Amino acid sequence: MLPWKRALRPLAALVLAAALATVPAATAHAAPSSGWNDYSCKPSAAHPRPVVLVHGTLGNSVTNWVSLAPYLKERGYCVFSLDYGQLPGVPVFYGLGPIDKSAEQLSAFVDKVLTATGATKADLVGHSQGGMMPRYYLKFLGGAAKVNALVGIAPSNHGTDLSGLTNLLPYFPGAEDLIKSSTPGLADQITGSAFMTKLNAGGDTVPGVHYTVIATKYDEVVTPWRTQYLTGSDVRNVLLQDLCPLDLSEHVAIGIFDRIAYHEVANALDPSHATTTSCASAFS
Repeated sequence: MLPWKRALRPLAALVLAAALATVPAATAHAAPSSGWNDYSCKPSAAHPRPVVLVHGTLGNSVTNWVSLAPYLKERGYCVFSLDYGQLPGVPVFYGLGPIDKSAEQLSAFVDKVLTATGATKADLVGHSQGGMMPRYYLKFLGGAAKVNALVGIAPSNHGTDLSGLTNLLPYFPGAEDLIKSSTPGLADQITGSAFMTKLNAGGDTVPGVHYTVIATKYDEVVTPWRTQYLTGSDVRNVLLQDLCPLDLSEHVAIGIFDRIAYHEVANALDPSHATTTSCASAFS
């Protein structure tokens, strides 16, 4: 084994530890305590569709949603979240498996939620990979018939170059193959990957689904940030700083606790009652 390959494993562990340091201590993996994933919940006339929350890479059904899930519950939604993309022997940190297989897990989960709630369609809200992966479900697994809207918060819709770092992979023989074999969910999100090429071939969207993308120009993970945007006839692309120039949220913060972004999520879920999103929305 080449020396740099031996060094890659502890480096990966260090990067993982650094990522965890960005997540508040309150997001320890535990059973939801704020009333979401309640399969006895029945959607109301005001909010007739359940909301399925789809976590990002290295997230799980709790850590990503300790703020947004209660936010939506308080507004009368039936809210559900799933774990997907688990790797054998890797607890808590999910979204690392092949993304097409993760989309199959999402498909089964949406079916479960629709059966429990009696609804005919769901709305999906995802962060990072979780805002992009459902597009595979919509496009290739029949999800468009079961989903009304997809809201992506900092989604990796066209992959990421990690601020140019992925351009260095060809200079390290075997590095890309190692990433593909050990963490395929990461490899699938590299700009130009086979997965990304298939996902975006023939257009970004499918008919019948309303798409919203909420991005931040300070995103340091999904880069360049404009690649998060979608093109289609029923797409709303939103830059957080156009709503509030003072908002400094980066990739993690926009999904974990940014109430300005959350206000725009609520607008996307109920556009007929949408209100203006501004810096003041942080206190709404």
